[in-house]
Amino acid sequence: MKIHSGDVFERARTFIYSSARLLDRMRFAYLFENGSKEKVLQALRAYQNEDGGFGHALEPDMRCPDSQPVATEVGLYILNEVKSCDTEIFDGVLSYLKSITLSGGGLPRSTTRVNDYPHAPWWITEQDAIPSINPTGSIVGMLMAQNARIDFYDEPWFRSHISFLWNCLEENLPNDFHDAMQWIPFLEHVEKVTGQDTERVNHYRAILDHWLSGPKGIERDENAEGYVHKVLDYAPEPESYASRIVSDEEVNRHLDWFISTQHEDGGWGISFPSVSVANEQEWRGWLTVERLKILKAYGVLNL
Repeated sequence: MKIHSGDVFERARTFIYSSARLLDRMRFAYLFENGSKEKVLQALRAYQNEDGGFGHALEPDMRCPDSQPVATEVGLYILNEVKSCDTEIFDGVLSYLKSITLSGGGLPRSTTRVNDYPHAPWWITEQDAIPSINPTGSIVGMLMAQNARIDFYDEPWFRSHISFLWNCLEENLPNDFHDAMQWIPFLEHVEKVTGQDTERVNHYRAILDHWLSGPKGIERDENAEGYVHKVLDYAPEPESYASRIVSDEEVNRHLDWFISTQHEDGGWGISFPSVSVANEQEWRGWLTVERLKILKAYGVLNL
């Protein structure tokens, strides 16, 4: 792994300020330039609806203005990123999640409202009331990871999600990266809430680790093309769950690959079909911030 000069960072900075949406410009400023947390939250609030959920293409593949579970997952991700449990935003999120909790636990992957607006083909939705591990695991995991609000942990709607997720783990292996990224935060934080389940957690961690190490798990080839998920997708920080499953040599190769694939305009490109020009540009802004976070976490950038 090489330690790179500020050129990589400066080119990415130029791309962010010239081409990324306001939210990602504010995220960049907060993460790399001592920017204001409140400005990130101010930009985020524009995506939140009266029901407390998030829409308005916060998840760029869904152009739907209505609240969607996955868009709300992104909203929670940003709250965790800036280490905020802003009362108004967070109360809205909890209200929305409670309102869409399905009988027996679980959240829908998306609702049929997504069909009424431009969207990526993988978001076509036929029914509203089918529970899905994606994004239930990630959302529940992030709610358990934060420490500012624990008052809802014993509420029936939240406990029903925990039961639903255990059932998912018992019945299926991950199908892909997106499923695995639901297992990880749930297994990392569920003991904090339940105060037990150590043996159960260890059992499913072993199953997950075996899957991550197998042919459907972590893509070790940094040059693999298409919609694949590689070492640094699973281990974006040295402390990541999957870090113990990958070698330092693999991490270093993938970090150098990151640098080599920076576009001339300073941003990074997506590996899946775009819905529109705006959709692609929004994803590129998001992805460029995420790539810089990873490079910083591993000490690659000389900032």
